Amino acid sequence: MANKLQNVDRSRYRVPILDRALALVELLGSYPEGLNVTELCEALAIPKNSAFRIAVTLEETGYLERLEPSKKYRLTSKFVTVGASSVSEMNLFEKSLDIMRTLRDQLKETVLLGTLTGSEGVVLDQVPGLHAFQFSVDPGTRFVLHTAAPGKAILAYLPDEDCRKIVDRMEFTHFTENTILDKEEFLAHLDEVRKRGYGFDLSEEREGQYCVGAPIFNGKNDPIAALWITAPSSRLPDCDLDGVARKIRAAADVISSRLGWNSEG
Repeated sequence: MANKLQNVDRSRYRVPILDRALALVELLGSYPEGLNVTELCEALAIPKNSAFRIAVTLEETGYLERLEPSKKYRLTSKFVTVGASSVSEMNLFEKSLDIMRTLRDQLKETVLLGTLTGSEGVVLDQVPGLHAFQFSVDPGTRFVLHTAAPGKAILAYLPDEDCRKIVDRMEFTHFTENTILDKEEFLAHLDEVRKRGYGFDLSEEREGQYCVGAPIFNGKNDPIAALWITAPSSRLPDCDLDGVARKIRAAADVISSRLGWNSEG
C-alpha cells in the first residue's frame, strides 16, 4: 500500500508535454526514415497540434531534422553527442581512444567506433589513417547494416529475437554485385560472422572499399558497439583479411574487458 501511495504521489509531478515529447523521440528511434506529423499524432494518440509543436521545438533545438519533400521528421546526430556515453556505462570513448590509436598505428588505416540506432548504424568516433589516401567519416554519420562490417558484428551477437526484429525493419538496398539482398541469406551470413568473431564488408556497398569489424561488449556481455577499419581493397588483399580481422577483434576485446566484459560469459 505504501508503494502504491508513493507512486501516486510521484505521478503528480509528471509533466504531460514532456511525457509526449519523450514518447515522440522514442518512437522516431524506431523509424530512422522518419515520420510526418500525421503519422506521429496517430501513433502516439495525441492531438496533431501537440505533435507539430513538439516536433518544431525539437527541430529548432537541433534534435530533429525535417526532410523534404516528404515533410518527415527524424532524429539527428545530436542525440549521439548527448547519449553516446550511455552506450557503455558512460566510458566507451575514453576506454577506446588509446586502443583505436594503437590499432591505427599498427594497421595504418582509419579506425572507427560505432553502434546501432534503430535499424541503422551510426559512427561515434574515428582515428584517421596514416596513408596519403584515407577514408574519413564524420561522427554522427549513419550507415546501413546489411553491408557494414560493424553492423554485422553487432547484430551477430544480439539475442536471436532482438536481431530478427531489427533485420525485419531493414531495407536491403542494392549497391554492388556483392550486396546481400535476401533477409534469410543475411541471417545465415550473421551465423558465419558469429562463428568467426568478426564481420567483413567486401565491396558490398562501394566497389573497391573493404571494411573489417569486431564487436565490443559491456559488462553484461551485450554487444553495444563495434570497432572497425575501412580501406581500399588494394591495401587489404583477401589473403590478409583474417589476420587483420584477428588484430581488430583482439583490440575490441581489450575495450570490452575495460567495460567489464567476461570472455568466458
